[in-house]
Amino acid sequence: MKRLDLIRHLELHGCQLLREGSKHSLYFNPSDNQTSAVPRHREVNDFLVRKICRDLGIAEP
Repeated sequence: MKRLDLIRHLELHGCQLLREGSKHSLYFNPSDNQTSAVPRHREVNDFLVRKICRDLGIAEP
């Protein structure tokens, strides 16, 4: 999955960018108080996409 599509999916489900790191962006779900790191690769593995969505407590794309 493209990174920009993943970020768009996260933001549609209410997640917010918490901070930018050197190799990852940290996203925060305010409704569940959960965080997850999104790597800066152009393509993100589908298994990792599912893990990020589970960590944040939102539906998988």
